[in-house]
Amino acid sequence: MARPRIVIVGAGFAGFETARTLSRLSRGAADIVVINPTDYFLYLPLLPEVAAGILEPRRVSVSLAGALPGVQVILGEVDGFDFSARTVSYADPDGGKGSIGYHRLVIAAGSVNKLLPVPGVTEYAHGFRGIPEALFLRDHITRQIEMADTATDPAEREARCTFVVVGAGYTGTEVAAQGVLFTEALTRHRHGLRGRPRWLLVDTADRVLPSLDVRLAHAADEVLRRRGVEVLLESSVKQATPDGVHLSDGDFVPTRSLIWCVGVRPDPLVAGLGLATDHGRLVVDEFLNVPAMPDVYACGDAAAVPDLTRPGEVTGMTAQHATRQGRTVAHNIAASYGHGRRRAYKHHDLGFVVDLGGLDSAANPLGVPLRGVPAKVVTRGYHLLSMPGNRVRVAADWALDALLPRQGVQLGLVAATAVPLDSALPQGLPDTGATKRTTGD
Repeated sequence: MARPRIVIVGAGFAGFETARTLSRLSRGAADIVVINPTDYFLYLPLLPEVAAGILEPRRVSVSLAGALPGVQVILGEVDGFDFSARTVSYADPDGGKGSIGYHRLVIAAGSVNKLLPVPGVTEYAHGFRGIPEALFLRDHITRQIEMADTATDPAEREARCTFVVVGAGYTGTEVAAQGVLFTEALTRHRHGLRGRPRWLLVDTADRVLPSLDVRLAHAADEVLRRRGVEVLLESSVKQATPDGVHLSDGDFVPTRSLIWCVGVRPDPLVAGLGLATDHGRLVVDEFLNVPAMPDVYACGDAAAVPDLTRPGEVTGMTAQHATRQGRTVAHNIAASYGHGRRRAYKHHDLGFVVDLGGLDSAANPLGVPLRGVPAKVVTRGYHLLSMPGNRVRVAADWALDALLPRQGVQLGLVAATAVPLDSALPQGLPDTGATKRTTGD
């Protein structure tokens, strides 16, 4: 390799920001390569709005080629590392094998659905980590309402109109809040179903949004309950079946829709590296270097980064940390080539935003608690500023949603077999085969 080559595994928040910052810092003096299963960066915080029919999927998908000029993008799943030979191996979408050498390596593989040992969950629950899952969920919810409208059995109608979301964290809270409004829109012209959709939000914690500011949690809880969401705290799913879910309090909830939002775990790729891990995340120092491997860095959800603001802890698995860690990695790699100085990662949370649909949001920018319309303005402004592209299109979709009724139709682009909950790999094109997972559809 005549020129420095920097290989980045993953194009989530951490990998994308690493590549973008390095591209700017290197000014063409280095070859920057990103290996990723898809050709886009996914802006995950707006995924619930895709499932709820507010945004089209391409709005939250930013082209890597367009956003990262001068960066080579290799479509593929990384399946091996040879640290002594400084090579990364991968499989492309057609199953072909390839490998590439590096001078510097950044592991930003991200995370996948967290699974719990609950019988039936992998067979009957729907995950929520990517565009295929969001599109499938949108179709699934629409289908349940349409089939409930023609069902002659009252028990079947009730089950199809019942939606259970497990996990009252950031994603689960937004999915439940947006989902209620979506089913209201779907039943607007189905008079027999008005007011019938039932949404439940289940979590073992003692409040919604347990990891966020308690004021945000109270604001979100109030909105959910006002819309009729049944918030079941200190509760859990004990078993999932084709006909419903058994809860820890002994109740059985008939449903065809179990939406799994219990959190994430590091990509299993990390566990196979043979390097030190902390709860599945790759151990790194405060400079995001893998110990004793000066040419290897890791950041984002895949890395256990020391939290210098909270000694003894590691940073949370959030987009905010991932983005800033990617930027820090880029500067430290540049410093390793003599450009600037390396810096330790230290970041204080700037606050969080939670979009609850309609005119409701909860936010605490710089620690200032907001709710309602002021929080909505801050939330949407934050997302528009954070997105690396498609801002005008997203704003246009928001404006249209405020003016026009949503279209409740099934597109049928993603089959259930294309979005298995237990898959650790990001999903690509829909499965067009005849085999379908039993979901009660």
